[in-house]
Amino acid sequence: MRSRRGFTLIEVLVALAILAVALAAALRSATLAADGTLELRERLLATWVAQNRVAEYAARPLWPEVGTRAGNAEQGGVAFAWRETVTATPNPRFRRVEVAVYGPRAPERALATLVGFAARSD
Repeated sequence: MRSRRGFTLIEVLVALAILAVALAAALRSATLAADGTLELRERLLATWVAQNRVAEYAARPLWPEVGTRAGNAEQGGVAFAWRETVTATPNPRFRRVEVAVYGPRAPERALATLVGFAARSD
């Protein structure tokens, strides 16, 4: 009897199963990395929207009324919604401005929140 060299069907199936598990794990890892990159980009753009809202009070002599305002802004081709809450401070020459920015994928969760102050120039 001659000995035959090669793989049996069971050995080939086990090797394919191991390869399938490894490829599935690699695909899952790549998907998570892509999602993380997208969320990081959205957070960065949302932070810029919040900074723009606060910088507007420093650039122009706006004296905001106490209360809450909302609006929309576009940054980097992405549409964001913002909510601005203005509160009084113990010093009547300053107002506290808190800006929360919400993204298009999860409008109930703020991507960025920034607090600044507006000063009255008399």
